[in-house]
Amino acid sequence: MANIDDYLDYEEQFHPKGKRESRKERRETRVRDRSKYKKSDRDQKKRHLKNEEPPLGANDLRGRILTITPDTITVSSGHKTYLCSLKGSLKKEKTKHKNLITVGDWVHFEKKSEGSGTIAHVEKRTSFLIRAENLSRRKQQLIASNIDQVFVVMSVVSPKFKPLLVDRYILSAKKGKMQPIVLINKMDLFNAPPEAISKEELLAEKISFEEFLEAYKPLDIPLIPLSVSTGENLDPLKKLMENKTSVFSGQSGVGKSSLINAVLGSELPTGPIALKTNKGSHTTTIAELIPLKNDGFCIDTPGIKSFGLWENDPSSILEIFPDFTALASDCKFPNCTHTHEPDCAIIKAVKENTIHPLRYASYTTLLEDTPPKEWE
Repeated sequence: MANIDDYLDYEEQFHPKGKRESRKERRETRVRDRSKYKKSDRDQKKRHLKNEEPPLGANDLRGRILTITPDTITVSSGHKTYLCSLKGSLKKEKTKHKNLITVGDWVHFEKKSEGSGTIAHVEKRTSFLIRAENLSRRKQQLIASNIDQVFVVMSVVSPKFKPLLVDRYILSAKKGKMQPIVLINKMDLFNAPPEAISKEELLAEKISFEEFLEAYKPLDIPLIPLSVSTGENLDPLKKLMENKTSVFSGQSGVGKSSLINAVLGSELPTGPIALKTNKGSHTTTIAELIPLKNDGFCIDTPGIKSFGLWENDPSSILEIFPDFTALASDCKFPNCTHTHEPDCAIIKAVKENTIHPLRYASYTTLLEDTPPKEWE
């Protein structure tokens, strides 16, 4: 009968390096073999190429959309403007947006003649201002793109100040990766109101505005009261616009176009406030990107009656309520919506006036995503 030494000699003939070394060698071979990674490498390369912008063709130019009408798209490139149309293949693309392009988009277009072209590619947007489509709310409506900051324009007295609208714009600006700045226009009307405004209405407007200032003062959001008539704070506004792309957004009649005209010396059309309704008319019918002398851009947008949110989940809404998040961890339930749950720290803070009631009203309105009656 063979002893153990004979068996080891026999094993060594077939595995001269030993079983352990043989297994190590096979393991190293598998590590060096990248065949199983080839597919994932290709997928990664595809994703990388998708994020990169395609090179310009021999007859292509890169430009930025200034205006969009039902008939033409005005694109600026190299200090010249071109009237463009969309390439057929772009029109067939399925997206979650109601509109394929918007003012502020960077595009590649094929030059057809001295002043015309066809848009073949829209570059990836770095930021955007969107709202839910008014009718179905099944799609997003792009208002402007590639913006640095949003001037949320409100007014006092005429039209009346609507504080519950402010956070809708702030939330949309934050989601679109833009800095919101609140402008309160027509401050001169507190001292010289229109004849149609009664003393009681003026007093109620002053109280509403003062409550808003008290509620929003602790927040890290710039808030600038100004007036086109008196020139109050127009110079600081002009300074904020330097070297940046800014969009003016707000309801009709709040004075967006008047502010732009006062700051830039432009001649955008403006309209009066209807005396019976105390509401503005739609004098700006299309969004327009205006080049500035100081290397910036300014976008004037049509007035918006309501600003429906595309997404309104509680977690995203809480991002613009830092005064809530500091207390939310004290709620009884970790998934508390701060609307009806027992032992809610936010509801308790509202009752104790630690959180301003106006802030809480704005939060619940955003959750419901139904325009308040005062908007109508």
